[in-house]
Amino acid sequence: MTLTATQLLALMPLILVCATAIGVMLAIAWRRHHTGIATFTAVGLNLALLALIGVWFMAPLTTPLLAIDGLALFSAALILIAALACTTLAHAYLVHYDGPREEFYLLLLCATAGGLVLSASTHLATLFFGLELVSMPLYGMLAYIYRERRSLEAGIKYLVLSAAATAFLLFGMALLFAETGHLDFAGLTSALGDDIGVWGLAGAAMMIIGLGFKLSVVPFHMWTPDVYEGGPGPAATFLATASKVAVFTVLLRLVMASPAFQASALHEVLAVLAVLTMLVGNLLALTQSNLKRLLGYSSIAHFGYLLTALVIGDGLSVEATGVYLVTYMLTTLGAFGVVTLISSPYGGSDAAALHHYRGLFWRRPYLTAVLTITMLSMAGIPFTAGFIGKFYIVALGVEAGRWWLVGAVIAGSAIGLFYYLRVMVTLYLAEAGMQRRDAPEDWAVQAGGLMVLVVAVLVIVLGIYPAPMIDGVRLVSAMMVG
Repeated sequence: MTLTATQLLALMPLILVCATAIGVMLAIAWRRHHTGIATFTAVGLNLALLALIGVWFMAPLTTPLLAIDGLALFSAALILIAALACTTLAHAYLVHYDGPREEFYLLLLCATAGGLVLSASTHLATLFFGLELVSMPLYGMLAYIYRERRSLEAGIKYLVLSAAATAFLLFGMALLFAETGHLDFAGLTSALGDDIGVWGLAGAAMMIIGLGFKLSVVPFHMWTPDVYEGGPGPAATFLATASKVAVFTVLLRLVMASPAFQASALHEVLAVLAVLTMLVGNLLALTQSNLKRLLGYSSIAHFGYLLTALVIGDGLSVEATGVYLVTYMLTTLGAFGVVTLISSPYGGSDAAALHHYRGLFWRRPYLTAVLTITMLSMAGIPFTAGFIGKFYIVALGVEAGRWWLVGAVIAGSAIGLFYYLRVMVTLYLAEAGMQRRDAPEDWAVQAGGLMVLVVAVLVIVLGIYPAPMIDGVRLVSAMMVG
């Protein structure tokens, strides 16, 4: 396999992230310096983001294993932004941690590289490689605060269940290879044609089970609240944003490219899973008194909404998916960012219980405003970015005439409104005598604090004036189709 100079240049964002990881590894071996390593990581991620601009003018093009098209570049931008946000949060979080701190950034960079590979995959080998390169560093990131029982438990749970999901994924790949003799997406498409055999359908179903675990699709969702609650704030933020964006992107690419994933029987199963994921995620969130667990169940519900786009699979599907992923990532970064800042610097378990946030408005009004805006956006309230994302999903269902899916989206949103409002009300209640947590005095001048403030502003701006976001996603969609 040979690569041309143009193809190598198109892979520059991935190369820069990998080079940064190697640089961090060498720097740790030479001399430990937490702030220096965090700064070096942020510079490398920023350079990779800048490189995407140059790659945009080369796209679309393909290498033997990866596609550098609109969808890959869009996903890469979201993953790199999420990784950069997690880097800023990790620096504030780990500043007083008494164990080794610098390795966290190495794990973060390796997981980011895996996300870039996964989202651009056009071959089952790179899909597997990218998925494992995302997952394996996350085991360490989630269990990083290993002296905390919950953190270690989160890492072990994710490792064990992820291994089971990988077994399903590999078995599905093997069945597809047995049916077609191909591992590349183009070969699968040409070999399967319109006549999809039983083994091909079984292989596609098993791959959806494997990827469904990573996306917390019901009934493969029970790990999510435990892992979100136990994992350190920056690690849970990365898992909820960059990791899931990468997995959903490759699932979208598979469903749009391969006939095996477009079979009517499989689409009906996906539709049932979408409805169950929306309703179960929202109903279980109703009973939570822990903010990180609540955000975990909320994440389950949001990917139920996104599955609606996969079920319909035509018309505005790619555009609706792109818009929803942008709004989901921004709101999730804001919400988890506030939780991480309240838990920073590291001083034991994270500020997860809702009573930790009671009366936060009277102590940190601007931080309360950020969390309020993100809750409103997750609920899909007008004039926030979340409303635009849900409007697209509902419009997609109406256009396709899938009224029961539309009804499930509306019912799930109505249920979600209750528990999001409960969080917001807690922020403004009078302070009680029970234990509370607070952010550092200088949180707003830290990189993580500035990040959550920018995210809150973007959520409002994109909710009021979404045209630039929509135009950008349309360009991505057109480049992918082309």
